[in-house]
Amino acid sequence: MISEPSDDNDYLADHAALLCGAYRHWTGRDLIEPGPARAKALYSAPFVVLSHNTDADPLFTYANLAAQRLFEMPWREIVGLPSRYSAEAPVREERERLLARVAEHGYIDDYQGVRIARSGQRFLIRQATVWNLIDASGCKVGQAATFSEWQPLVL
Repeated sequence: MISEPSDDNDYLADHAALLCGAYRHWTGRDLIEPGPARAKALYSAPFVVLSHNTDADPLFTYANLAAQRLFEMPWREIVGLPSRYSAEAPVREERERLLARVAEHGYIDDYQGVRIARSGQRFLIRQATVWNLIDASGCKVGQAATFSEWQPLVL
């Protein structure tokens, strides 16, 4: 289990650097302002940031506070959870197509789709950017997503 970002682990600065570096690589933009407090700022940012690994059934490896609030799960529950559970079963096939498109092109910045919180509350995300995470040697180590637009859907 990956420890929750905190002062004790420098807010997972290495993973934050991976997220920010790969985002910059693919988009040419900064995910968050560079600087010594970048990892802490990413964790507490007002927009959602999530990542998952490259397992056959990818597991979440990061969820900032905005993501934890939106999906209604604390760090200890969301990190390690198969990321497919962020979508309801009927839309998981569409989610797989999205991830394949990202794998092929490196990133997309126009994703829109329905996701679900632990309580069953469905919400529509808009203008999400999803990108491949690549390490210093160029190997793919996962995928990440960020978005700041979402709207609850009536049950």
